[in-house]
Amino acid sequence: MRSTKFWRRLLVLTAIVCIASLGAISAWAQSLPASDEQRRIEDLEKQLAEVKSQLSALQAAQTPAAAPATQPAAMNAMPQMSATPASAPASPTISSLLGPTTLSGFVDMYYTYNSNQPSSRQGNNLFFTPYSNQFGLNMIELILDKPPDAANSRTGYHVSLGFGQAMNVVNGSDPGGLGFSQYLKEGYFSYLAPVGKGLQIDAGKFVTPNGAEVIETKDNWNYTRSLLFYYAIPYYHYGMRAKYTFNDKYSLTGYFVNGWNSVVAANTGKTYGVSVGWNPNKKLAFTQNYMAGPQLSPTSDPGGSNSSWRQLWDTVITYSPTPKLSLMLNGDYGRGDRYLNPITNTGTSPVSWYGGAGYVKYALNSKYAFVTRYEYFDDPDGFTTGLGPALGLGQHMQEVTGTLERTIAGHIIGRFEYRHDLSNQPFFPKGTRALDKTQNTLTAGLVFTFASAESK
Repeated sequence: MRSTKFWRRLLVLTAIVCIASLGAISAWAQSLPASDEQRRIEDLEKQLAEVKSQLSALQAAQTPAAAPATQPAAMNAMPQMSATPASAPASPTISSLLGPTTLSGFVDMYYTYNSNQPSSRQGNNLFFTPYSNQFGLNMIELILDKPPDAANSRTGYHVSLGFGQAMNVVNGSDPGGLGFSQYLKEGYFSYLAPVGKGLQIDAGKFVTPNGAEVIETKDNWNYTRSLLFYYAIPYYHYGMRAKYTFNDKYSLTGYFVNGWNSVVAANTGKTYGVSVGWNPNKKLAFTQNYMAGPQLSPTSDPGGSNSSWRQLWDTVITYSPTPKLSLMLNGDYGRGDRYLNPITNTGTSPVSWYGGAGYVKYALNSKYAFVTRYEYFDDPDGFTTGLGPALGLGQHMQEVTGTLERTIAGHIIGRFEYRHDLSNQPFFPKGTRALDKTQNTLTAGLVFTFASAESK
């Protein structure tokens, strides 16, 4: 029993000593200084707090005060600095290099199917697009143009170079031969004289003012050219012209030229002409042309040198009753030339020719348009169609054409066309036979246009 009590007292005493020792150790531990690592952590925390305080003070110093309601004009005029770097200079464009001169042009190609299947693979009345059942090049044109301007420069020029079948036809009848002029469609200098609102004088080679159609396909309503374009009027002139525009309704142009399709004159005479333009409103336009002068060479004029004067009256009227519908009429009358009749071998009386053409154009939308053309041409003496001087025969012809136009991407014009020609004389090649009185053709044309002004 005594031993048991002893051990109990010993255990209690040991526990009391242990508890007291732990308390002393804890108090001693708390009284000890912090370790090196703890000091470093505390120092870093203090430094971080100081950095945050400095950053806050710096941001407060950089924040601008609210701007006053009004500022002095001098401060408003000060240039503002941009934080973004300046962009690189733009690359030069064609228009910036040419300055006031513009460069434009087009490429025109086609494919034609002729139902007559001529063995020569060439039809008639299609002088710009004669080749059948094959691809053909109508024309490539490059134009440099600087119109005169009273505000900047009263002088200007216009140069148009053409290549292809169309240019071979246009320049093929020049008495001076082809040479370089084969590729020159137009080339003239201009001067804007200080007369009233400005009298523009051009000297050189320029296209004729006559007719409803022009040499460039893109500026016509149909793809193929009319009978009047080929047989009734000239292609171009060489000489001078002067135009005065009175206002937006009236204009007057005078011509003094070598003749029809002549850079080198066929005789010593000159051809005179006048054009009157009248636009009473935005829907109606009227143009009347008149030309007169000797055209035959001294050896081919039965009446004597310069005695046979060729006269031409040409009228063009356009009317657009609605933005989608446009109508056009063209009438031509010519007379005055003489030639030796191959049958009688005597000089003929003054010959004549005349015809009319009507056009209807309807724009289905901004991309599609449909055009119908009908025309009648009468050459009773066979002078312009060539049957008179060759066979002593007169001829009258008709044709009707339907054209569907599709504008692609603004720079490409596609046209699909059906045309029916007929004559009172055998005139159209057919197979291996000589000639036929009718001709049917299908033509698909594609014209790509460009202009330096569009690259601005």
